[in-house]
Amino acid sequence: MPDIQHCLQGRDLGFLRIVALFWGLELDAPDARVGLQRLAPMLLDQDQLMETLAALPGGAGQALDDLLRSDGRLPWALFTRRYGQVREMGAARRDRERPYENTHANAAEALWYRALIGRAFFETPDGAEELAYIPDDLLELMPAAGPEDDRPLGRLATPAEREYILPASDWILDDAATLLAALRLGGLPGGEAADIRALLPGPQAAALTPLSPSLPVLQGLLAAAGLLDAQGMPLPDPARRFLEASRGEALSLLLRGWLHAADFNELLLLPGLAAEGEWRNDPLRARQAVLDFLSGVPGGLPAPGRPAERPWCSLNAFIQAVKQLAPDFQRPAGDYDSWFLRDLASGAYLRGFEHWERVEGDLLRYLVAGVLHWLGVTEIALPEAPRPGQRLPVTAFRFSDWAADLLALNPPAGLAEESETLQVTSDGRVLAPRLAPRSVRYQIARFCAWEGFAQDSYRYRLTPESLERARSQGLQVRHLLVLLRRGARAVPPGLVQALERWEAQGSQARLERISVLRVKDPAILQALKSSKAGRFLGEPLGTAAVIVRAGAWDKVAAALAELGYLAEVEIEK
Repeated sequence: MPDIQHCLQGRDLGFLRIVALFWGLELDAPDARVGLQRLAPMLLDQDQLMETLAALPGGAGQALDDLLRSDGRLPWALFTRRYGQVREMGAARRDRERPYENTHANAAEALWYRALIGRAFFETPDGAEELAYIPDDLLELMPAAGPEDDRPLGRLATPAEREYILPASDWILDDAATLLAALRLGGLPGGEAADIRALLPGPQAAALTPLSPSLPVLQGLLAAAGLLDAQGMPLPDPARRFLEASRGEALSLLLRGWLHAADFNELLLLPGLAAEGEWRNDPLRARQAVLDFLSGVPGGLPAPGRPAERPWCSLNAFIQAVKQLAPDFQRPAGDYDSWFLRDLASGAYLRGFEHWERVEGDLLRYLVAGVLHWLGVTEIALPEAPRPGQRLPVTAFRFSDWAADLLALNPPAGLAEESETLQVTSDGRVLAPRLAPRSVRYQIARFCAWEGFAQDSYRYRLTPESLERARSQGLQVRHLLVLLRRGARAVPPGLVQALERWEAQGSQARLERISVLRVKDPAILQALKSSKAGRFLGEPLGTAAVIVRAGAWDKVAAALAELGYLAEVEIEK
């Protein structure tokens, strides 16, 4: 047990006399061993203890209350960051510099030289951790801590911090449907979801912040929700249930998956950082800590059935409050040295507490203004309306109208219904409005080529190549026709006929870009056919023209030069 004897064990006689001096005690002893035996019982006198506590400098009393509210123990690194370092020095230097005489400026040293705190390693759920502690036998004699500061974590946002508001949205559901379709078609390179952010229309696209979700983030959220297999491909039944669910149910599913996902690691997703080495962090621990912090912001966490004030909070003030009160929220034992995180811009390794803003601060920003915003829990604000292409920092946040239900893992009310219909044109284009059923759009995408997002609609086109790809996955034109007739107001008869004819006979016409060689004298063409370049010639187009195989025009031009003819080349590069 870490009692007062344990706390003072190994201290020299000079140190023990300093303690006695602050307690108003006389200590007469020939050496440290005898001095400890005589001093320790005197420190357990409650009246003497109360007099010593009453004489503490103000900051030391606050530090002691902080320890008392934590059952007498706090991580040493956290305690000393809050209340000052206990300077290590030998007896000779201590007696020469007398640091204990200026403890008004250092609450930690004020408690240290009164033997009210000790420093030792203890076993914790995270392993051995160095703690500041109140000796147990002193702790039993101490009064209750003073009232805890119940001020909110951070402060309200100023009008300048919430100048331009980005409301909570459920766009992530539409992006998820787009990405699931792209993955189902066999991958992303050059495909439908090469950049999900490009699909965000209107003001949201113009106001993208540096925290806009990337494809790895969206894939990670889908995996956390149980929609992807180990290879990152959609699981048919879970994906179908997700796409057929109401928007509120689908959004709740994504949030629930994120809350419990041990493999979705926000720290490793921070923009501009690279992780190196074998160390491991605990994203669940950090995530839960941030939700706990959010319960302390002005207005607190909203709860179902309780009217929410939803005030705007300063994001920077929230981050600074966490830094002051619980900076080690994701660091076991306050370890800032063993995590190898490299800043990609500078190449510097971000080790040590001095990089807290770049690591912990950015992680808090990423969670509050990034993930929780994408999942519909928070609304965010910028200091001004962004210009096209401009990326501004998020300066304020508040909880959305959906937050109470989402955080209670319930589907939120008030999300739009997916009741819009497809528009199908006679030239094979299919326009899927954003609020068309996601399950219908997902299936349409499997039959079509992707043409982008415009005018609030996802745009697709039926081509022989896209139909052939669908057929290779076991889909047939009759399935497509059923889908179109159910999802669209009308399907042009000519398109129906073209689809049925393609299924029966394949493509009936072909458009292609070719290179043509034309000569003034057919004899030139005959000579060329007899040369080594003849293999590069294709179908004849009369007696004085022939198709040149793709990519071979330079070889044909060289062969003509060898025959004594200079050719004019008009080829688009």
